[in-house]
Amino acid sequence: MDRELLGRAADAVAAGGLVVYPTETVYGLGGNALDPDAVERVFETKGRDRDDPLSLGVASADAASSHTRPTALATAFMRAFLPGPVTVVVERGPSVPDALTGGRDRVGVRVPDHPVARALLEETGPLTATSANVSGAGSVTRVADLDGRVRDRAAAVIDGGETGGAESTVVDPERGEIHRRGAMAGAVEAWLADPPV
Repeated sequence: MDRELLGRAADAVAAGGLVVYPTETVYGLGGNALDPDAVERVFETKGRDRDDPLSLGVASADAASSHTRPTALATAFMRAFLPGPVTVVVERGPSVPDALTGGRDRVGVRVPDHPVARALLEETGPLTATSANVSGAGSVTRVADLDGRVRDRAAAVIDGGETGGAESTVVDPERGEIHRRGAMAGAVEAWLADPPV
């Protein structure tokens, strides 16, 4: 892991800039998730509808509890599946801006199972967790495939090699709903059908 590049990426985030980082699924586009201006830059870069919320990337399930209000059930689910390719929808806390959630009271939490992503998140605190592509285009699994618009607007690009490619499963454990089937969807369904809590 290139600590110098990681430091430069963290500095870029602190200055309000955007970074591209690897996860176990696809490359992510990160800005400070608690800064509405940085969040707006992510939407603008992707050409994404502001009503289509972004997820909150954090280094651990425990780190998520500083910015969210998960129920006991959601906490048990997060401990079972995070870090991993699952986005867990929970009630947001007051530090999470409307810009990230499209004004909704819930937010998707993502803890990537990738050493580079987690090391970056340890340095930066919460980042936007969204794929590093222009909306409507395919997800990016190699830095070489980044759209020029994303590459040009990112202050730092961390190349972690080719990523797995499957998108995360998006689940609201409290409501027992899977919003998007992706990696580990079968295991998520089995847990929801018989929660061990």
